[in-house]
Amino acid sequence: MSHSATGDGGPVPVTILLVEDDEVIRRSVAMALERYGYGVATAGDGLTGLELFRAGGHDLLLLDVMLPGLDGIGLCRRIRETSMAPILMMSARGDDLDVISGLEAGADDYVVKPVDTAVLVARIRSLLRRATYPPAGATCPPAGATYPPAGATVHQPGPRHHHGARLRFGDLAIDTGGLEVFLAGEPIALAPTERRLLLEFAAYPGVVLDRETLLRTVWDYDWDGDTRVVDLCVQRLRKKIGAGRIETVRGFGYKLRR
Repeated sequence: MSHSATGDGGPVPVTILLVEDDEVIRRSVAMALERYGYGVATAGDGLTGLELFRAGGHDLLLLDVMLPGLDGIGLCRRIRETSMAPILMMSARGDDLDVISGLEAGADDYVVKPVDTAVLVARIRSLLRRATYPPAGATCPPAGATYPPAGATVHQPGPRHHHGARLRFGDLAIDTGGLEVFLAGEPIALAPTERRLLLEFAAYPGVVLDRETLLRTVWDYDWDGDTRVVDLCVQRLRKKIGAGRIETVRGFGYKLRR
């Protein structure tokens, strides 16, 4: 079943693929998104969602974790085999296991059901903006961004690394142009958000980055979001690049060791 946003002769609206097995939730979320001007295509199970995705034309995917047939985590993995389209996961429980599994599968963010429509739309807008930006490590700092947080005794950040630089931190190498990461000479696979987070840390090695700032620069939140997504993404990144590479500075945030 597909929904179309009401048009006024303007540009074709952004299209969201919503995969949710609960019919009431599926209809209410679709109607809410359409009121904000989005085009919405819907599916009630993972395999149908995969077919619709492969048919093309979707700018963002909104996936429930618990789906019949192919669950949301498996669907996310299948999508990531061929696409870097923004993916927002929905979890009824909000358990860390669901969130971690979603991020590991390649999701960019998550929301816990029931979710307020304004919050959902804010997350969607953030993901869509991020999808049009160059990677964090290859750009200039956003206007108004300040490092480090007030009260922290840390190094002052220097200029960001230029696009195409190859950065080295011990046996960790980051190709900011090719968006590739190597550990001891071997390539490692990172989800899009993990890659953006690592590039942000690499742009300011040795500098403490607080969670709220990371939400703005990596997740592109211009409002107070759930900082737990930062902690969980850091956990996943540590497992891939080495547990001691990113240091926790209690009361402030995280920093990449030089």
